[in-house]
Parts: sequence; structure tokens; C-alpha cells
Amino acid sequence: MAENNFEGSLKEIEKIIQDLEKGDKPLDTQLKAFEKGIALSRDCLRQLEEVERKVELLVADGDGSLKTVPFESPATPV
Repeated sequence: MAENNFEGSLKEIEKIIQDLEKGDKPLDTQLKAFEKGIALSRDCLRQLEEVERKVELLVADGDGSLKTVPFESPATPV
């Protein structure tokens, strides 16, 4: 599978969903499309996790100086 950018992958997933909702293709074709959609969604999740690791938040210290701290997603236990 060619490497897709995040937005391109999302658009492709949306198209796959629309095609699957129509239900007008043979089952084996729909299954292949479903599997491709799952692979694309996993790739999107991987890309999001990579970006999340790179994001840093700038916070003010008690003395007013700024420092960077790693980004913690809501799913990350504190």
C-alpha cells in the first residue's frame, strides 16, 4: 500500500464507508474494501500517535518562566 497522508487516508475511508453502505457489490469485494478501511484506520491512528509524541505544550512555571512539557492525551493516565 502506498504511503498516504492523513487527510487522504480519511477521505479514502469515507469513500469506502459510503460504498459499503450501498451494499451493491459482491460480498468478497466488500470484505476487501472493509479490510482496506481497517488498514487505513490503523495507519491514521499510528500517524496520530506519532504526532502526539512530537507535540509539546508550553506552560508557565511558578516564577513566570516558560518551559516545555510532553503532551498528554486524555487517554494517557496522569
